[in-house]
Amino acid sequence: MSISVIVIRVFKMVAYIIVRSNVPDIDIKNFDNWYETEHLDDALNGFSAVSASRGWSVDNPNSHIAIYEFQNLTDAKGILESNALKRLMDEFDLRWDGKIVRTREVVEVVQQLKNN
Repeated sequence: MSISVIVIRVFKMVAYIIVRSNVPDIDIKNFDNWYETEHLDDALNGFSAVSASRGWSVDNPNSHIAIYEFQNLTDAKGILESNALKRLMDEFDLRWDGKIVRTREVVEVVQQLKNN
C-alpha cells in the first residue's frame, strides 16, 4: 500500500501602506525626532497595523519613508478612509504647517521568495 502526502502551504498575502515625505533640510532633525518619539507609534496603534518601519532614502536624503504592514489588502485600504488616518493627518498638518509634502500608496504583496 502506498500513501501519498500532499502538503499545501497557504501564504496569506500581506499589504503595506507606504508614506513618502519630502522633508526640507532645515526640518530633518526635528522631523526625525518627532517621527521616532511620537508619530510612528501613534500610527502603528491607530491603524492597528501588524508592524511599522521607517527610514531615509539613500538616494535622496530628504525623502523619509514609513511602511505600515497589514494582514491583508482590505485592512490596508480601510485605513485610507478611517478616522485614525484623518486624525493623524490633521496632527501632521498642524505640526508641520504644510512644509512637508507627502504621498501614500497601498501595495499588496502577490509573491514572496525567501532563501533557505
